[in-house]
Amino acid sequence: MLLAQRKRVIEAPETAPATLDEAIRRVELMGRIHRRLYLPNALEQSVGDYLRALCSDLMDATGAAGVEVRVHADSARLDLERLTVLSLIVTELMTNSLKHAFGGRAGGVIAIDLTREADSLMLTVTDDGPGMPAAPDARPPAAQGLGLMILDSLARQLGAELRLPGPGQSATRLIFAA
Repeated sequence: MLLAQRKRVIEAPETAPATLDEAIRRVELMGRIHRRLYLPNALEQSVGDYLRALCSDLMDATGAAGVEVRVHADSARLDLERLTVLSLIVTELMTNSLKHAFGGRAGGVIAIDLTREADSLMLTVTDDGPGMPAAPDARPPAAQGLGLMILDSLARQLGAELRLPGPGQSATRLIFAA
């Protein structure tokens, strides 16, 4: 998927540096996530503690100041593969919030909620930004391209139903088997 950006660069060569920087940043974040997953206690800690540590790593990596990240997670056990995919999804959604939700503001709030509903889990990631633009064509390029392709692919790997936010909303939801 990272290589799918080739078309973007061919159509607009001036975007090559920014496109490569974005791809490098995503690969570095994936490496960070994988390192965290292979810590000896990764699967022993609660999903909530794991997600809080992941979010802290992401905030450190991006240098985002003034943004508060709130994590709530019901009790859940995920195997390494599902925890890896969930980590990548949370990272992608947080990155989108950091890039698009807080423009012109000193900070804001990102909320990550993992709730159990019967035999399924629902991940909800929201921010207190303005939400998605009214017209689908007005979505930021990352929401139309690589970011959405990554989310869609990861949701399929998790067997999740992906629900994107509507105009003026910022809540992205994934529902998958517990």
